[in-house]
Amino acid sequence: MDFVGETLSWRHVEGALEVELHRAPLNEIGTTTLDELEVLAGYVRDGASGARAMILWSSRPGFCAGADLRELHAGFVERRSEQVGRLQGVVGSGPTGRVLARGLQRAARPVIRREIRSFIRRIHAVMDTLDTAPMTTIAATHGVVFGGGFELALTADLIVAEKSARFCFPELRLGIVPGFGGIPRLERDLGNALVRDLLLTGRSLNARRAHAAGLVSQVVPKGEGLAAARRIAAQAGKFDAHTTARAKSFLKPLPSSRLEEEQRLFCDLVLRPEVFEALEAFVTNDSAQPYLP
Repeated sequence: MDFVGETLSWRHVEGALEVELHRAPLNEIGTTTLDELEVLAGYVRDGASGARAMILWSSRPGFCAGADLRELHAGFVERRSEQVGRLQGVVGSGPTGRVLARGLQRAARPVIRREIRSFIRRIHAVMDTLDTAPMTTIAATHGVVFGGGFELALTADLIVAEKSARFCFPELRLGIVPGFGGIPRLERDLGNALVRDLLLTGRSLNARRAHAAGLVSQVVPKGEGLAAARRIAAQAGKFDAHTTARAKSFLKPLPSSRLEEEQRLFCDLVLRPEVFEALEAFVTNDSAQPYLP
């Protein structure tokens, strides 16, 4: 029942389902990753072959840098180009054509909006499935845990952080908010003061501060995150599966209404010109860490 994909793989190890993220460079979540996460979600819904725990971990230099912003930018450019190309084939590239082309660029927005809404609905369905999985779930994190990667980690019941881990929501620099369910899940788990700090400043939490805030269950040395997660999985697997599932649903209710609000807010913001400009700046940034505010 193991799986090997382009962006992630999983195998069963001593009763636990170990899900490895391995897309270069830093496990950015695009359409291929979403396709494979949907396969994982379906496997979890079908019982995951009786797994008693699930571990999310990364074999890349960081846990996950978030959404694939380059793919999002390329989608904007492609849809705009399609509309402009259609028009110029009729009226040419002169002044009239350029004016009408700008109008068609605006007309392309409903197409882009539908595609983004579809992606957001799909990723929320995946995240909700992982959040409510009946087994104990652990995210073993290190390095960058940003944006959508942070949101993925927040679906886990427990987060183990190597000392290198840094947790951040940098979305406001792009003119958007987290769109994969991060804020409602963080509101559920932590005090609102810290949630507002993370979102409105874009600052990151290191592993030590995240542990002090209650976000992380334990901090471990570099390279020991997966081993620590395996120890937790082994301990959690000792208990009755039905009792664990019932206890988890009581301890960790899904914030459904807030998740729906987040989807609407994200989709309202994402098609503004400021967002495209920020994406343009991101994809042309040659910094070693373009994710940082």
